[in-house]
Amino acid sequence: MNQLIEYFSSISPVAAALIVTLCTWFTTAVGASSVFFFKNLNRKFLDATLGFAAGIMMAASIFSLLIPSIKMTEGEGFSKVLPAVLGLLLGAFFIYMIDKVLPHLHINFKESDKEGIKTPWHKSVLLTLAITMHNIPEGLAIGVLFGSAAAGLEGASIGAAVVLGIGIAIQNIPEGFAISMPLRALGMSKLRSFNYGQLSAIVEPISAVIGAWAVFYFIGLLPYALSFAAGAMIFVVIEEVIPESQKSNHTDLATIAFIIGFCIMMTLDVGLTQ
Repeated sequence: MNQLIEYFSSISPVAAALIVTLCTWFTTAVGASSVFFFKNLNRKFLDATLGFAAGIMMAASIFSLLIPSIKMTEGEGFSKVLPAVLGLLLGAFFIYMIDKVLPHLHINFKESDKEGIKTPWHKSVLLTLAITMHNIPEGLAIGVLFGSAAAGLEGASIGAAVVLGIGIAIQNIPEGFAISMPLRALGMSKLRSFNYGQLSAIVEPISAVIGAWAVFYFIGLLPYALSFAAGAMIFVVIEEVIPESQKSNHTDLATIAFIIGFCIMMTLDVGLTQ
């Protein structure tokens, strides 16, 4: 871990964010490759993986983004937390607007439940776009944290950025599974299901580079940028990931998986960065 931190400290935050998110993209591909080894989608396993991913994302939002945002803000009382509040609201609103415009369909939902503007696009495309939307705030969060750490602001560190990348990489494995297997169930070939699944994470390196570049060169935006990424992830978790995991009859399993994912990410963040 120390060697990783030293390495990422020696390169630019943009390059560091790109490398880490290329790794998270790779783990998505690992999860998507399950389509080559399994014939059917196990709904029980899918709901558990969705709950686990939601727990990872929620803990990352709190411990890797919101708390550092508050720590790096000067002042006391309400003035200290105001940037975090504003950034969180803006991040949630950003994903809300994408949710209303971008055509997509959540995994456990019927085709009649598709969201966004009306489109004749096939269900497979809509499913892929839903997961792609999940990945935008994840990449943004990694990039923003690397930029914040490189700027040397209190509450942000290269270690925390690396841990966030590890957490997202872990939860991207079941996320890749969660998109490729439903596509296979729709009749798509194994190779195309895999390609769609792994391509859903291509936005992570893109959004990470944008986030790292923006906050490093506009230092005053850092507290807002961190909480913006947190707000975007929290919106995705509550509006999409958790409802998807609770759609079937495995609500307890999905909830337990959420708690496990939350605990793992919290442990990684606190244990490896303190």
